Parts: sequence; structure tokens; C-alpha cells
Amino acid sequence: QVQLVESGGGLVQTGGSLRLSCVTSGIIFGMHTLGWYREAPGKQRELVAKTDSIGRRKNYADSVKRRFIVSRNSTKKTVYLQMDSQKPEDTAVYYCYATRDGYQTHDWGQGTQVTGST
Repeated sequence: QVQLVESGGGLVQTGGSLRLSCVTSGIIFGMHTLGWYREAPGKQRELVAKTDSIGRRKNYADSVKRRFIVSRNSTKKTVYLQMDSQKPEDTAVYYCYATRDGYQTHDWGQGTQVTGST
């Protein structure tokens, strides 16, 4: 059974930093693309960042480039999202996801709330 458990969300001031973690289980870690989506109130869920199954290729939404960094640790079976230079528009529920190489369907975490404050 696939499980993705996020943590690290909370309140963050504009310009501040936060790191999200997503511990995975039930997947072959080295055969999954891992990443993060977010969903803000009244908006569609959007892809924020992803890393391929070996952590070599990383992709980011234009809105978070040079501010967010996605990484993965195969020993801990965890994917991270380091968020720096927070902006109010980063407020959203952040969802971790995993996609098996060669497949299209995502497995999802339960989400963690990130709320910007001034």
C-alpha cells in the first residue's frame, strides 16, 4: 500500500523560509518521479516542482524558480521542498505525489497547509 505523509507546513512570514517533507512507503523509491503540487483557494491544483526517479532532472513552475528547491533522499525515502523568499501567493495546501516511471497516475499525500503572513 502506497503511503505519502507530508509534514512541515505552517505559518511563514513574507520573505521567510519553510521546508516540507514527504515520507514515502510502499513504493520502489528509485523508480518513481516525486514532486509537489499546490492548491490555493479558488484555484486549480498546480505543479510546483518535481524530480525524476534518480534526482537528476528537476522541473519548477515559473512562479517558484530560484526560490524553491526540490530534493530527494533515497535512504530516508523522503522528498523535500525547500521554500525560500516566501510570497503571499505561495499560500496553499501542498500535496506530495509519486508517479511510477512509465505510468501516468499519481499517488497523493494528504496535503499540508502553508499560510503566508505579513
